[in-house]
Amino acid sequence: MFLFLISFSASAQVSTEIDTTKIRVGEQINYKINVEADSLALVVFPEGQTFMPLENVEALKIDTTKLEANFRLSRIYKLTQFDSGAYTIPRQKIIIGEQPFFTDSLSVEVSTVEVDTTKQKLYDIKPIIEVEEPGSDWWKWVLIALLAIALVAFLLYWFIWRTKPLTEEEEIALLPPYDRAKLALQKLDESQLLIRSEVKEYYSELTFIIRKYLDEKVYDRALESTTSELVSRLNLLKEGNQIPLSKETIQHIESILKRADLVKFAKSAPDTALAEMDKSTIDKAIDHVKVSLPEPSEEEKLLDQKYKEAQERKKKRRKIWITVGISLFLIIATFVGFGIKYGFGYVKDTIIGHESKELLEGNWVKSAYGFPPVWIETPKVLKRVDPQLPEEAQGKLNMTTFAYGTMFDAFSVVINTTTVNEPKQGQQAQQGQNADEPTFDLLEVSKETIKSFEEEGASNIVVKTDKFITPNNAEGLKTFGTADFKAPGTDNVINAEYTLLCFANENVLQQIIITWSKDDDYADEMIERITDSIELKAEETEEEKE
Repeated sequence: MFLFLISFSASAQVSTEIDTTKIRVGEQINYKINVEADSLALVVFPEGQTFMPLENVEALKIDTTKLEANFRLSRIYKLTQFDSGAYTIPRQKIIIGEQPFFTDSLSVEVSTVEVDTTKQKLYDIKPIIEVEEPGSDWWKWVLIALLAIALVAFLLYWFIWRTKPLTEEEEIALLPPYDRAKLALQKLDESQLLIRSEVKEYYSELTFIIRKYLDEKVYDRALESTTSELVSRLNLLKEGNQIPLSKETIQHIESILKRADLVKFAKSAPDTALAEMDKSTIDKAIDHVKVSLPEPSEEEKLLDQKYKEAQERKKKRRKIWITVGISLFLIIATFVGFGIKYGFGYVKDTIIGHESKELLEGNWVKSAYGFPPVWIETPKVLKRVDPQLPEEAQGKLNMTTFAYGTMFDAFSVVINTTTVNEPKQGQQAQQGQNADEPTFDLLEVSKETIKSFEEEGASNIVVKTDKFITPNNAEGLKTFGTADFKAPGTDNVINAEYTLLCFANENVLQQIIITWSKDDDYADEMIERITDSIELKAEETEEEKE
């Protein structure tokens, strides 16, 4: 085994190169790691911010060169620092097969940049520029709704409210009884029924005209009475002085009606001259009836006018009720139709409005927060918050916090990035720890976070833990469960769920805390979209993974 390790160590060599050890603030150093190993050996290069206190700006792709039976793997890291001083690049760990190798530490000097203010122009800080939010398609839905309303309004107007042009029959029906009867006689004369020898039809029309006129002006059952019943009724009204008709006029009407009965039922065929004479007699009888009837009094005309106005109001109310009924039917039918397709709760929230639904369907923001960056997609941009560090931690830790909302709101997202100022190797050497052990215990960190929930008024906390892996394979700890959050000074208690994601990389701790209302129907979809978007570093290519 000893000889095998010696031979393996001889076949695997690790060396480093650096282009300079003196830079100015903000300049970059090209730090190169070279590895010579067997072609079958698995080589793992450093990842993330392992060069603290220098910052790893970019890690280039691995360059592979074949050297006889071995491979030479090289990777360049671009490092920088924005504060002047003397710094030490810590030893870097490279794993070849299952054996770790460590590089030597290097010293780097970072000097300030001298600025000649007599020659360098100085400018004021530029003001904040307002950026317009990207447009949405809401106006299309508004346009579709307006077009639908306009279409319904047009159909209601066209079929219900529009004053329709009267047909010829309707115009005739609006004429007074006398004018209507005279017009009917004129049309009968123009019908040429007698020329075509259609005597039966001629007398049927003639008797209907006189009966209709008498029905409207003298006796309201003239249309349904027989000839003898009608004549008896006319004589009775005359004897009672209710109608001032002469006996001669009644006799002429009786003779014409009886002749018409003979034509219709006994198939009698009077000549054309007699038929025309009967029409003239009916024409004169209508004139006599009109002359003999008294003119309506002003009170009767007023009553008639009121009756017409009442009929118009009734007709208008009917149109209003029809319009309201059709509108309600369309609204209910639309609500039911969309409710069946999308769900009644979704339709209700769309009409009334729901905070979480608006967040879910709004314009989401994908951005990086803190350093090292946490890439995440959220419904709203997270704003920087000044963290409250304990006095004993000040100077030892740096923390940046970005948040939207608080745990006392219906929905909140908080990102904390904590960095240990002292390099990991020096800190662990003082504590007697192994260099391979992580700086942060994620389980202890999650317990401390839960304790902070309790200190802020949370109760009934249920805690569960599980492993969490981001889409680009960064592994961390997921702590989740339910809790009751009570805002200070109020009785409002929010039955909420929470998710705490913790990631540790060397001396950097990254936390993502999400809380939401337990009864929120849209929260699950939001949380899934947020957690699926989390990335702690850029995607690696297949070549880099090798």
